[in-house]
Amino acid sequence: MSSHKIIFICTGNTCRSPMAAAMAADIFTKAGLTADVLSAGVNAWANQPASRHALSVMEECGLSLAAHQACLISDNLIQDATLILSMTGTHRAILLSDYPKAKSKIYTLCEYAGQGKDISDPFGGSLEEYRTCAHEIRALLIKITDKLKESQ
Repeated sequence: MSSHKIIFICTGNTCRSPMAAAMAADIFTKAGLTADVLSAGVNAWANQPASRHALSVMEECGLSLAAHQACLISDNLIQDATLILSMTGTHRAILLSDYPKAKSKIYTLCEYAGQGKDISDPFGGSLEEYRTCAHEIRALLIKITDKLKESQ
């Protein structure tokens, strides 16, 4: 059984959060961290695939989002999570408003990594914007890996 159940949150769950989940699963496994990693959106349309540029960028990283289907954040996901990492402060504020009892486990990814910014939404942008976004997320995931291992 995993000691961590981590959910990455963005808006539509087709770009940032699925990329974060795919990279986190890979990084955490390679670091020996046991974690279930999921993603969801605060305004997702259920069953939408990952965006084509997200698919391409993850393929460049040796990861696949081919089976990804967007899902909307839910009470059950919030309740089961040990850690909820949003891409922006706005996402965090929405989560805190909708799920105030989960306050102790809701952070932005940047905040949890000790940084003070948001992850910009590449939706509708160029392939290079998606690469930049993925690179930013990956760097933050590497920063939080040791923090998560210490709490395991």
